[in-house]
Amino acid sequence: MTRSVADELRRTLQDRIMVLDGAMGTSIQGYPLEEADFRKGHFEDHPSPLKGNNDLLSLTRPDIIEEIHDSFFEIGADFACTNAFSATTVAQADYHLEHAVYDINFAAAQCARRSADKWSKKTPDQKRYVIGCLGPTNRTASMSPDVNDPGKRLVSFDDLVQAYKEASIALIDGGVDLIMVETVFDTLNAKAAVFAVLELKQERSLDIPLMVSGTITDASGRTLSGQTPEAFWVSLEHGELFSIGLNCALGAKDMLPHIKALDKHATCLISAHPNAGLPNEFGEYDQSAEQMAEQVRPFLSEGHVNIIGGCCGTTPAHIAQLRKLADEYSPRPLRDLAKEVADDN
Repeated sequence: MTRSVADELRRTLQDRIMVLDGAMGTSIQGYPLEEADFRKGHFEDHPSPLKGNNDLLSLTRPDIIEEIHDSFFEIGADFACTNAFSATTVAQADYHLEHAVYDINFAAAQCARRSADKWSKKTPDQKRYVIGCLGPTNRTASMSPDVNDPGKRLVSFDDLVQAYKEASIALIDGGVDLIMVETVFDTLNAKAAVFAVLELKQERSLDIPLMVSGTITDASGRTLSGQTPEAFWVSLEHGELFSIGLNCALGAKDMLPHIKALDKHATCLISAHPNAGLPNEFGEYDQSAEQMAEQVRPFLSEGHVNIIGGCCGTTPAHIAQLRKLADEYSPRPLRDLAKEVADDN
């Protein structure tokens, strides 16, 4: 019987902590890109400005995106996240590019797939994997954008399900190994994404692992829609999750208490990919790779995580330091909640 990717990963994650890549956006900013780069070969006649719509680069400058994936695999990352953070019809509506969503996601998956396969061949003892990313969109299903109209919504649950399903189909067709609903600030949006993926898994008889990663937006210790990490887990534990975790918004030092809270309750794997500290007054990330690694160390030394990586501001140098840390420590063991309850009784 052929072992599924999910089974492969579970076996690997029993033995060691695996490493996500770093910030796609920060890496893209290192290239001198102009409007023409976002149009090349596909969108020359598009009427709206496109510079800054980074997801398009998987189509128009795949050489750059694949080079970025290579840079993280070269220093030892296990996972590449697709360049598809805003590649849903909901988010691409700002650019009037809803019609291009399938192509964007498929191309993003292919860029990461080519890089992962290349590095898997170079390092046969370390297989590389591709995570298809579903971003939070620029709409919230839980909250009104108008304080004078509490019932107003800019997007419905059904709209989000449809958008996430369309993106997921393209990512899977493009060859991803996992799906990650990431940077969740509104749990209702995440529920729509989870519903869409579970429906797709059933329709296609897929065993594709589903990751969810939320974001704690400030010192309150809550998501934008008001949930604590514990409530976030309870709201999503029905989703047959491969892992749950946190990313973005916070540096490692500020994220650690919230990862501990997830660790205490979650019965699936735990992931964390914090920022390289907090941005300075110019929006830049000053935290060095070494400084970040020391702040990340307790995540691993105290046994809170199975998957570690970096979000905003993290470069290959940062991920290289996290790779070294991951090799020093054992992964968080999976909790058997039923056994714990029985032992308590």
